[in-house]
Amino acid sequence: MGTTVVRNFMRQQGFADEPEPTCGLHFSALYFQPYIIGALVVVAILAGSPRLFLFLSAVLWWNALFPQWNPFEAYYNRFIAAPRGTPKLTPAPAPRRFAQGMAATFMLLAGACLLAGWTAGAWIFQGFIVIAFAALLVGKFCLGAYVYHLLRGQVAFANATLPWSRSQP
Repeated sequence: MGTTVVRNFMRQQGFADEPEPTCGLHFSALYFQPYIIGALVVVAILAGSPRLFLFLSAVLWWNALFPQWNPFEAYYNRFIAAPRGTPKLTPAPAPRRFAQGMAATFMLLAGACLLAGWTAGAWIFQGFIVIAFAALLVGKFCLGAYVYHLLRGQVAFANATLPWSRSQP
């Protein structure tokens, strides 16, 4: 994935343009949380665990509502960024928080469906979660941040932040 893809992703998330080395480090740091949450989603799906989905939903809601107290970013800043002397993560901008809230909602719905015994509903919400995480982790596309910009009427900006877009947002 080239630097245009990374820059588009960073803009989509709500971050200002940064010099190349800093942008790459920041981009990698932002993936710390999704890698962990994504792995736990796989565990929750394989285990059919409504409690794990509800726990992940609560954590993501916490991160969306109180970005300055995001435990993933605090851990990253203390145990990864500080020892390496790399830039620390700052509280998430609105598009990233919206994406976390959207993921939290889908995880809440998946957990609730599992608790209620609505297997088909749980599969549907789990499918949306898997698709969104695959797009994020493999395609460098954040569905939640994209939806955020669309809902704000920023269609041209949202489309310019797509991974395959070469236009400047």
